[in-house]
Amino acid sequence: MKQTEVIRRPLITEKTSILREDGRTLVFQVAPNANKIEIKRAVEQLLGSKVASIRTSIAHGKIKRQGRFAGQRPDWKKAYVKLRAGEKMPEFLEGA
Repeated sequence: MKQTEVIRRPLITEKTSILREDGRTLVFQVAPNANKIEIKRAVEQLLGSKVASIRTSIAHGKIKRQGRFAGQRPDWKKAYVKLRAGEKMPEFLEGA
């Protein structure tokens, strides 16, 4: 799997903004079948920062209804990436 397929997009929410204030934690939406080793390689290659640890979690899709018809949004995976001490956060993620 290519590095650009592993990391889908950065997650920018209130909760992730609070985590980013320490300057070391980034949160990404990643491919559901990606493991921690692939995520670590992708982050280190694409962002040029060394990774200290990674935590992953699967967010289950909500069941949504429209009238009597019910459907389910797809499940997705997110990764909390903690950078090593002294590593700089990429510039495009600092202002977000």
